[in-house]
Amino acid sequence: MKKYSKQDQIKMAAWAADCAERVLPLFEAAYPEDDRPRRAIETGRTWVRTGVFRMAEIRGASLGAHAAARDAKEGSAAHFAARAAGQAVATAHVPQHAYGGAYYALKAVAAADPANAVVNVATEREWQAERLPEGLREEIMGRIVVVERGGGVVIKLRKGEGF
Repeated sequence: MKKYSKQDQIKMAAWAADCAERVLPLFEAAYPEDDRPRRAIETGRTWVRTGVFRMAEIRGASLGAHAAARDAKEGSAAHFAARAAGQAVATAHVPQHAYGGAYYALKAVAAADPANAVVNVATEREWQAERLPEGLREEIMGRIVVVERGGGVVIKLRKGEGF
């Protein structure tokens, strides 16, 4: 697994939180009473701001968001948005979870509007790439693969060496 500096990890966590927050309304529209994904993003942002790491808090927030994803309709935009939040906060523990925040955000965008998924995912992916620091952009976005297939998109996370 590649080692990242603490500064890179903080940048990745902030970026992953931004990616997850952009799709959070897709979850909240479907499950307005469930604040677990929002709390996960807020917990991640608190870590970015303060640097205070409490494993139980990070893990609990991540597991809460993933539980919300399991409670949501499988494969729905809400499901993927909650997953994005769970991965984003987990970046405080393992930097590579930032990839999952962006990956699931793209899947949420695709699921939200399948008829326009190709354009919407391309636009969101461009937004994601523009917000990454140049030193991280190529590596991270190179692992988040979007392939057009059958009028839609398939989004994959390429793990492999160094992941």
